Amino acid sequence: MSQPAPVTARPNVRVVLFGLMIAMMLAMLDNMIVSTALPRIVFEFGGADHFTWVVTAYVLGTTVSTPIWGKLGDLYGRKAVFLTAVVVFLVGSALCGMSGSGVFGGTDSGMTELIAFRAVQGLGAGGLMVGVMAIIGDLVPPRERGRYQGMIAGIMAIAMVAGPLVGGFITDHLSWRWAFYVNLPLGGVALLVLATTMHLPKYRTEHKIDWLGAALLSVGITAIVLVTTWGGNEYAWASAQILGLAVLAAVALAAFALVERRVPEPILPLGLFANRNFALISVIGFLLGFAMFGAMNFLPLYQQTVQGASATNSGLLLLPLMFGMLVVSLVVGRTITKTGRYRAFPIVGGVVMALGMGLLSLLDLGTSKVQSSLYMVVLGVGMGFLMQTSMLIAQNSVEQKDLGAASGAATFFRSIGGSFGVSLFGAIFANRLADSPAGPAFAGKGGGEGGAMDLEKLKELTGPARELVLGALADAISHVFLWAVFFTVAVPVLAWFIKEVPLRATNDVPPAGATPEDEAEVALGKAPV
Repeated sequence: MSQPAPVTARPNVRVVLFGLMIAMMLAMLDNMIVSTALPRIVFEFGGADHFTWVVTAYVLGTTVSTPIWGKLGDLYGRKAVFLTAVVVFLVGSALCGMSGSGVFGGTDSGMTELIAFRAVQGLGAGGLMVGVMAIIGDLVPPRERGRYQGMIAGIMAIAMVAGPLVGGFITDHLSWRWAFYVNLPLGGVALLVLATTMHLPKYRTEHKIDWLGAALLSVGITAIVLVTTWGGNEYAWASAQILGLAVLAAVALAAFALVERRVPEPILPLGLFANRNFALISVIGFLLGFAMFGAMNFLPLYQQTVQGASATNSGLLLLPLMFGMLVVSLVVGRTITKTGRYRAFPIVGGVVMALGMGLLSLLDLGTSKVQSSLYMVVLGVGMGFLMQTSMLIAQNSVEQKDLGAASGAATFFRSIGGSFGVSLFGAIFANRLADSPAGPAFAGKGGGEGGAMDLEKLKELTGPARELVLGALADAISHVFLWAVFFTVAVPVLAWFIKEVPLRATNDVPPAGATPEDEAEVALGKAPV
């Protein structure tokens, strides 16, 4: 088994963490800033029928590249690969900002250029998210990792609130192009800090990229994301386009599984799933993404329609959720570092998150902002128990040489779960609206499902008509959270079967077939591997 070189750079972990936090902030902030600026972009370029691709292209690039970046880091060293991902992200950001300016062709091609460059930006973002987690895994042993990953979770929470605020300011006071240019100075600082201070241990591995596996995985993931994005939206679920994409995804992923069993350096080693903890935490990550990202999508909609908040203020109204997540993530991280125990946290987190979803299912036309804030605190607390603990368990379940692949897989399953969740809950929301007394007030695509709405027209409604429409919206949104409960309750059930493997005090891993006593000695740093 490959042996890591001694970690000689521990004194600069905090400095490196500063650079990593900026990089994570870039990846998390971008989509939220851009979402706020999208209406202005559509107004300038036109092409409203294609504007969803500005988001979809980024999601596709991120999801497809995440497991590939993780494996490249295992093969060629995480520092060089991560810095490359930062550069790709910054180049994509600069190109997005120049879209439609005439630099690359006529100004009438602005939307097409922006979509293409968003895909480039997404490719870089995939490397940022998995790279941060894997680098922390290289620098810090599992026993101490919870504290640092708790800080990263805090950055994620801050980004989710700051994104709409920054995006609103840029949209109101600057050109929409600064939604992309703002990444350049931040990314430049991250590059400088990480290039000069980050020194990672080296691992001896064979440098042979699984190109066929990467291509098949990319095709399969792309088809899945398109199914979940277009299904019931651009095309009906039973349309030839959606069914064809579903078949393509199944064939590509089946072929990928066959290839991964035969190549010496697979992109996603299937043997990882033989580890019970890793397999369980992958499913938990999928369900976490499914329920969290899918359902949380509807909180700003509730705030902006039923509660009448502005786009910027809806970001502030999410502060209770982020506060709960931030505080608990930091406390849980420090507790894991102190005690070395973690099994209880995903169980408790799943229960509390299900409770939070249940409370949010009570939202109606008369729910006050104080009530909804309390409900969001409960959901945020549940998320705080789960977000980084799931990554820690995934990383603690594998050998150091597979750390990047494991981090990429954990991020990938959460991302795919979110994609499925957004799609399914969107269909539930649209169907509930269509069946409501206010159904005729909503127009939809994708085989007649309702759900599209004009918020400006909604503001013009008065009296009973307004109350009818807002009541239908509140009911449909609460129905989404009720369905989310059914998926969330599976999390603590699965977490119950996680084995409490001692967190290692070093980055060594017990050999296959090690006894519990061997694992305990390695965890304490007493036994050579």
